[in-house]
Amino acid sequence: MEKTIPYKIYLEESEMPQQWYNVRADMKKKPAPILNPATLKPVTVEELEPIFCTELAKQELDDTTPYFDIPEEIRSFYRMYRPSPLVRAYCLEKKLDTPAHIYYKFEGNNTSGSHKLNSAIAQAYYAKKQGLKGVTTETGAGQWGTALSMACSYFDLDCQVYMVKCSYEQKPFRREVMRTYGAKVTPSPSMTTEIGKKINAEFPGTTGSLGCAISEAVEAATTQEGYRYVLGSVLSQVLLHQSVIGLEAISALKKYDVKADIVIGCAGGGSNLGGLISPFVGEILRGENEYKIIAVEPASCPSLTRGKYAYDFCDTGKVCPLAKMYTLGSGFIPSANHAGGLRYHGMSSVVSELYDQGLLEARSVEQTSVFEAAQQFARVEGILPAPESSHAIKVAIDEALKCKETGEEKNIVFGLTGTGYFDMVAYQKFNDGEMGDYIPTDEELEKSFASLPNV
Repeated sequence: MEKTIPYKIYLEESEMPQQWYNVRADMKKKPAPILNPATLKPVTVEELEPIFCTELAKQELDDTTPYFDIPEEIRSFYRMYRPSPLVRAYCLEKKLDTPAHIYYKFEGNNTSGSHKLNSAIAQAYYAKKQGLKGVTTETGAGQWGTALSMACSYFDLDCQVYMVKCSYEQKPFRREVMRTYGAKVTPSPSMTTEIGKKINAEFPGTTGSLGCAISEAVEAATTQEGYRYVLGSVLSQVLLHQSVIGLEAISALKKYDVKADIVIGCAGGGSNLGGLISPFVGEILRGENEYKIIAVEPASCPSLTRGKYAYDFCDTGKVCPLAKMYTLGSGFIPSANHAGGLRYHGMSSVVSELYDQGLLEARSVEQTSVFEAAQQFARVEGILPAPESSHAIKVAIDEALKCKETGEEKNIVFGLTGTGYFDMVAYQKFNDGEMGDYIPTDEELEKSFASLPNV
């Protein structure tokens, strides 16, 4: 007899992961090492220590340790909102009239409203443990900045956030949440850093990008005593912390003897995608299971689907190490679309290598179709999704409709990374018919590719 699946599958508190999973340990071909731009040699922990906390630098470079114990102080904080629920989208299934079973891992059930808190609290913990005064960071849509401001408040650390200018202007309430938690929020590119002044001079009136904001945050960290830089995506250490998402998802599915067929995540820098898919990919690499894994990115910033797999700077100001990744070029300034958290020119080295090995596929989708999917989901599932999350919703719906055509009863799992209650300007533009789609031309991309370093 088939086991009845509840609307929400909750794990017990005792079932929350005690360790983070490092997918690099199971990869036969590892991601290429990050390079020191001055020497073009693999960076060392000692070279990263002026930028990152020491323990985080060690996690960043470790591609052999499969599991890292989660410190009890972090697990104690996690208990406020973890384990997060795996939800069966019965109402969406009915609306689509599909034989597919749709599940979403909901990461919006915390004060920051997104998955970002999983890594923010870890990075703040290691900064506090090291005796630092504070940290600097960038944020796109504001979810990461919000999460970090909350984590820093918890550990009594100063928090300085450089927020991509178009998001700073589009999402004032997200900005005010950060300030409420004590963070100093600066629109980027700003005139408060040397790199910000340079970018403003080169691109007058620019709406900014994550690459710009990263450059400013790194400069701010390295020019202030007792500060380090922390990042909410892209880095291997962030994917490590976010693996709690996928670990919990697998545990929840096993609780009801459900095996996923398709796993879908939105893709910007790779934090939520990597966190969701890493444990599933680990099973593929170990020969335990097979899954179809799909990364979904905006057509306006298509690093996986139209980028080049090459070494590139992680920031527009070219002050960070070089990483081999799928990239549009560090000088690429994406259009001011409303999925601010996905407006990054490159993709995590881990995700990039997995994609290059054919362990996942990538799709790019246009902004208006994403908001159509978001609206459809909101009307039947009762959650207003973040624009970023809605990229995964769009493709989950596409896959469910394919099942309707073929009659296949597949289990589809996607990551609902956060809520969209601070994204009402975007929803207003969609509802008013004022939202458009922008897709960069081949000529624009080639111009950006021309600036890739010769490595």
